[in-house]
Amino acid sequence: MTALTARVTAALERSVLPSVIARGGAVRVASAEAGLATLEVTGSPGAVFPLASRIEAVIRAAVPEITGVRLITPGAAPLLSSPGAGDNLARAAQQVLDTGINPAIAAHHGHVTVTGAAEGWVQIRFEGGCQGCSLAEVTLRQGIEPLLREHLPGMTGLIDLTDHEAGTEPYFSPEKR
Repeated sequence: MTALTARVTAALERSVLPSVIARGGAVRVASAEAGLATLEVTGSPGAVFPLASRIEAVIRAAVPEITGVRLITPGAAPLLSSPGAGDNLARAAQQVLDTGINPAIAAHHGHVTVTGAAEGWVQIRFEGGCQGCSLAEVTLRQGIEPLLREHLPGMTGLIDLTDHEAGTEPYFSPEKR
């Protein structure tokens, strides 16, 4: 195990690994090199994907040399990959967001951007007043996800990659909740 891999592993063990295990999943660091940490996900996918943005934020904060995180399953292609994978799905998802969601949340100084798509998983990031908003999860699960599923039958799931803790002006701050 390289020193960089050990540091990424230590960051996971200190913070998010207990949450993943409690939800029925497991994550191990497969590699950490050239600024990219590759994490192997086993168990329940629902244990890891809702925490994807938190996992990335924890690793990037603890190990500044890491600028990206990729999740994989054993023997499969990456589930989270760089933007460009799944271009058609990503473009279609952004179009749905631009017409059906972004005009509504613009009143809250918010915006949602598709950052990529792979294996049917659409990756999004909340911006502006939505980043750190205490109601972002409600918007995601009750607004964005059903709308995307209605218009994109090829979509497997939705992953929020937003670092909500870094939000500087959330529309509804956690204290308002």
